[in-house]
Amino acid sequence: MMSLRDLIEGYANPGQVMWLGIRPERRVPMRVVSSVRISESGIEGDHRQKPGKRAVSLIQWEHVPVIAALVGRAELAPDLLRRNIAIAGINVLGLRNQTFRMGSVILRGTGVCAPCSRMEEALGKGGYAAVRGHGGITADIITPGDVGIGDRVIPCPDGDLR
Repeated sequence: MMSLRDLIEGYANPGQVMWLGIRPERRVPMRVVSSVRISESGIEGDHRQKPGKRAVSLIQWEHVPVIAALVGRAELAPDLLRRNIAIAGINVLGLRNQTFRMGSVILRGTGVCAPCSRMEEALGKGGYAAVRGHGGITADIITPGDVGIGDRVIPCPDGDLR
């Protein structure tokens, strides 16, 4: 019988980076980019660039159309959600309290990324409620490096950082 730890670390497939965005300033539209450099203090060029448990924000790519449907839209631009990285193919919430590799970067999921009140402004009535439970996670930086669209997202069980 498998242990709970084995089950938690048993991802079917690696994920993939689908979208990247930088917030150059507070309340300014995000810049959609094809790659980012992540230093020890956060994503270079992002106004929230600072080390700590919320250095990087990630969202589940598959949840973007769910949020769109919940606010009555046919589609939704990921930049409206103000997250840095959108990932497909792996359960982003499952990466909380886990170490994982993306491109040459190693991150540790630190917590849930709750929506802010700006979601109501960005998405309209019900925007905040629509993002609840779909806002993704935050992460801190273990190893700086580069991340690009298409990079694989690979969990590093037991701290295996190879």
